[in-house]
Amino acid sequence: MAGINIRKAEKADAHRLADIAYRAWESGIYPLLTNKPGAREAEQRRLSQAVAETLGRIIVAEVDGISVGWCSRSARRAYIPFLFVMPELQGHGIGSMLLQRMESMLELEGAERVQLETPADNVRAVRFYEKQGYRILALRPDGRAAHEPFMSVHLEKRLQPFMGEIEDD
Repeated sequence: MAGINIRKAEKADAHRLADIAYRAWESGIYPLLTNKPGAREAEQRRLSQAVAETLGRIIVAEVDGISVGWCSRSARRAYIPFLFVMPELQGHGIGSMLLQRMESMLELEGAERVQLETPADNVRAVRFYEKQGYRILALRPDGRAAHEPFMSVHLEKRLQPFMGEIEDD
């Protein structure tokens, strides 16, 4: 897809990024869950809070100046907690571009590996990450209530961090 720009998130992006995350969650994860009253509203609040808390560690993909996806990283380790692309634009390389850019940023900071998780039942996401070079390390419960077990796939990719000197001209 031509015309994709990746940039750092700005405060003004927060509402749009939360909306992208919610729409991706609603189309990819929500169908896997047991329908419970208030689940959608709770997820909207959770995603808005996640955007607010990680805004300084988010990169945004834009197409023709419109935000269409985003990826964030953890503050203290090489971990990617969130990667979302608008459902109607999934499968066009935007998620791959965001993921590769975040991996490059982590490599430049010296990370040798990057880790992430995704719901085990989200087969499309698991396949996407495997295609990007991630390998499955573990399958574990994601901490939801015992009456609704939900498994999470923990994945990892080995990076090749730059170890040389960068000379100024």
